Amino acid sequence: MRYIVKFLSAIYELVIALPLFICTTTFCALFTLVTIHWSDSKWVHAVQVWWARSFCRLFLCRVTIDGQQNLDKNQSYVFVSNHQSLADVFVVYGWLPVNFKWIMKKELRKIPLVGVACEAAGHIFLDRKSRASAIKSIRAAEKTLQNGISVVIFPEGTRTETGEVGRFKRGAFQIAFDLELPMVPLSLSGCRDVQKKGEVIVNLFKHVHMHIGEPVQTKGAEQDITIEQIREKVIEGIRENK
Repeated sequence: MRYIVKFLSAIYELVIALPLFICTTTFCALFTLVTIHWSDSKWVHAVQVWWARSFCRLFLCRVTIDGQQNLDKNQSYVFVSNHQSLADVFVVYGWLPVNFKWIMKKELRKIPLVGVACEAAGHIFLDRKSRASAIKSIRAAEKTLQNGISVVIFPEGTRTETGEVGRFKRGAFQIAFDLELPMVPLSLSGCRDVQKKGEVIVNLFKHVHMHIGEPVQTKGAEQDITIEQIREKVIEGIRENK
C-alpha cells in the first residue's frame, strides 16, 4: 500500500502539481516585469503572495502561523528566519503579513525569468564572495526600508543539512544596526519535511508552522549579544512548535 501511495504521489507531482506551478511562476514573473513600473508595488506583492501560496496548495502542504499580533503594519522590520528548505521561501512569502523584500544570494539572479523578475521587484542580491559588492547591496536595501517595507534574511547563508539551526553570519544583520530597525525572529517548523536539501521530490501532505516572535530592538544594543539573542529566539520558537 505504501508503494502505491508513493507512486500515485509521484504521478500527481509530475503530471499536475509541477506543470501548474511552472505556469503560475511564469505568470507571476511576467506580471511583475510588465507592471512593476506603473502599478502599485502592493499589487505586485499580492500576486507574489498568491504565487507562494499556490505552491503550498498544489503540493498539499498545510501552513499555520501565529504571532501576527507582534507586528505593527506601519513599522519596517528586519525579519530573521532559520533556513530548512526551499519551502521556507513559499511559506514566508505566502503568510508573512507585511510587504517586504528578500535579501538573497546573487546566484539566484541566474534563474531564467525569475531572477530578472526578482530584481525588477526590488529584491536585493548579495554577493557573499565580495565584501565591497555586499556592502553596496546592503546600502541599496537600506533605501527600500521605509513606509512599512521590511526585509527578510536567512542569516545561516544556506539550508541546513541536519535540521539544526546553524551559526548566524554577522554581515546579514548590518542593515538592522545601521538603521536601528527592530529585528523579528521567524521560526519555521516542518519545512524540512516538505523537501530536504539536495532532494528533488516534494513530500505531500506535510504541516508547516511559522512563529513570528516579538521584535528585538537594536538601538544602543551590542551587536554580538543581540545576534545571539535573536538566534536563541528562533530556536526557541522552533522547539515550542514541534
